Amino acid sequence: MHRAARRTRLAAVVTAATLRPLTQIVPGNQVGVLVTRGIIAGAMAAFGRTVPGTSATPVDMRSEAGRVMGEWVKTPASIRTDAVILYLHGSAFVACSPRTHRGLVSQLSAESSVPAFSCRYRRAPRHRFPSAADDALASYRWLREQGHTRIVVAGDSAGGHLAIDLALELSRRGEEPPSALVLLSPLYDPTFELSATRERIRRDPMISARRARTLVEHYTHGIDPFHERLRLAVRTSSPLPPTLVQAGGAEMLVGDAEQLTEDLEAAGGVCELQVWPDQMHVFQAMPRLIPEAGAAVRAAATFISAALGPQDPFPATTQPTTAEVRP
Repeated sequence: MHRAARRTRLAAVVTAATLRPLTQIVPGNQVGVLVTRGIIAGAMAAFGRTVPGTSATPVDMRSEAGRVMGEWVKTPASIRTDAVILYLHGSAFVACSPRTHRGLVSQLSAESSVPAFSCRYRRAPRHRFPSAADDALASYRWLREQGHTRIVVAGDSAGGHLAIDLALELSRRGEEPPSALVLLSPLYDPTFELSATRERIRRDPMISARRARTLVEHYTHGIDPFHERLRLAVRTSSPLPPTLVQAGGAEMLVGDAEQLTEDLEAAGGVCELQVWPDQMHVFQAMPRLIPEAGAAVRAAATFISAALGPQDPFPATTQPTTAEVRP
């Protein structure tokens, strides 16, 4: 890939001079979590873009799989009725929501023509490990209960970790796997050792590995870092579904992306790694700021379309209506 646009490189410089120092002084306690939530939500609102005509239908219901919360995201272009995207948002297990990620999810849904269910999982510090992972599993099982047999699981940052864990957990339980995985700047190593190593080569413009680990520890506090649902044993697992991994060349999690790809392939899986030069963490969510964001989302949509293949002319189910949404 060619070097990033000049505006992208300038954005990274400005971010490194403003946001990164701010993250260093925000306290690591619950007050700091609230401040972090505000900063990230503001950035997502300022630099994201929701597809015109997007509908977001809330879901909060009990099912055999457990309580499921989130929203159905559908755009005028989301015309496929034979598949769905299960989206798991990121932000260190402590911040963001389907609302903050609605723009990114709507873009991915529109470009792939596939409706999406954006999971609202429980966040730390109020809810600790494995709450978020269990909620992701419940959402997947609920979609299967609804008759959806072709499910692409997508996620960014910590949501990428949840997506990998979900695929591994389904494999361990002998349940039907997703059709594909799409991982944007995924967190693979929650100890941030890989990130710290990467930072010695190039400093992340957004946040340090030490500071990011402090946020994630609100979720993992008191848990063995080698727990199988934290230190994900991809290399020794059964092959996972076809996977696309996108990462930014300027972010510390590019080391996670590279190690994950190596482990997926070592396990016999098929993985496409795209490292976008000079890009920051989850740049796909900032199309108003980053010129390459749209191209990256389109590349992800192309991968989804290829993984799903042609639309089934006789799908087993249709998309839910508002009548299916109940407290």
